[in-house]
Amino acid sequence: MWAGAPLLRCGARLRLRLLPRRQRQQQRARGAMRLESPQFQALFTPGLRAVAELFEKKNYELRIAGGAVRDLLSGMKPEDVDFATTATPVEMKEMFTSAGVRLINNKGEKHGTITARLHEQNFEITTLRIDVVTDGRHAEVEFTTDWEKDAERRDLTVNSMFLGLDGMLYDFFNGYEDLKNRKIRFVGQASERIQEDYLRILRYFRFYGRIVEKPGDHEPSTLQAIKENAKGLAGISGERIWVELKKILLGNHVNHLVRLMYELDVAQYIGLPLNGSLEEFDRVTKNVQNLCPKPMTVLTSLLKVKDDVINLDLRLKISKEEKNLGLFIVKHRQDLTKAMGPEPLKPYQDFIMDSREANTNSRICELLKYQGEEHLLREMQQWTVPSFPVSGHDLRKMGISSGKEIGTALQQLRDEWKKSGYHMDKEELLSCLKKLMT
Repeated sequence: MWAGAPLLRCGARLRLRLLPRRQRQQQRARGAMRLESPQFQALFTPGLRAVAELFEKKNYELRIAGGAVRDLLSGMKPEDVDFATTATPVEMKEMFTSAGVRLINNKGEKHGTITARLHEQNFEITTLRIDVVTDGRHAEVEFTTDWEKDAERRDLTVNSMFLGLDGMLYDFFNGYEDLKNRKIRFVGQASERIQEDYLRILRYFRFYGRIVEKPGDHEPSTLQAIKENAKGLAGISGERIWVELKKILLGNHVNHLVRLMYELDVAQYIGLPLNGSLEEFDRVTKNVQNLCPKPMTVLTSLLKVKDDVINLDLRLKISKEEKNLGLFIVKHRQDLTKAMGPEPLKPYQDFIMDSREANTNSRICELLKYQGEEHLLREMQQWTVPSFPVSGHDLRKMGISSGKEIGTALQQLRDEWKKSGYHMDKEELLSCLKKLMT
């Protein structure tokens, strides 16, 4: 068992080894392993206990599904916990309504998802489904009570497992073995899973960066399936692509995965420039290690000119702030650099003081990450932007009444203040102005 794995009770292991392989798989799928980790026990809040009691009374099966199972088996506490059940949406609504439970967010109901709120906690519970019709973006579903059929429609083996509330693991496609071996595989045939939803190409890359230890550990048939189906990403909305791409950019093996996107013809369909600066990308990803960059900071290293940012925005519908950050880095990554001498941070500080935009400080910090200036970044994060100590009212007291003259004088004082490293106070600046006026 690999390091960090949770406790699993495997009392039936010896007996399982004596069975034929197919029977062993079926036995494991029925729940021959029991999870007993602190992370699993921590899920049992008063809300979950109340939900479990309702389902048990109605004899509906209820299990934890998908990513939460993967995280629990990895020894992590899941951020979100989704549940699957044999109960239909109508049956769940009747059950919850009869019990006086509040139902919220009915948008997922047509896909089989009911969200109930108990003890100040939301529980998203989805009826087991099979895909009847898929077009590469959406699916028409049909409800089922067959757990294996539901597992079969999921994307990756590590995401296809279920966990009973008694801790029993239900694993139809050897997802637990893949998780232990740090392998990412599609459920069944890669081409079939991809053609059901082309976004699964990017999900493959994302989970590869999250789980696999080394770059380049792919099954050739999987890469071939991705290459053959890459064009399907052209029909996926930019918003959905950007959600996945941001996670890839901040994950492990990002250099390897982005190069793979170019080699497999994926890049052109997700908004990346055809001639992306891969050498610059490699350099910047090393610079930003351990600096917690924004995804756009990393991605901008692939972009050469302003138009690359604009084209990216047209495809991915990135936020206004993300677009402006990309434009800022492309424009200033070469000309705005540290100064030689005792005040290396001063060019960045001057830029902030001269700027009239509210987010300049944040953008400068991202630029410093991009440039790999870790020491200067810490200084910048500790620096408080000073307030200019002189106002027009101060100048009127000195007898300057013309608005134009006040504006000119204030600018002269700001220049002197800047030269002093923003250390001169009001008295010193006004004294300086008197000298300039004589």
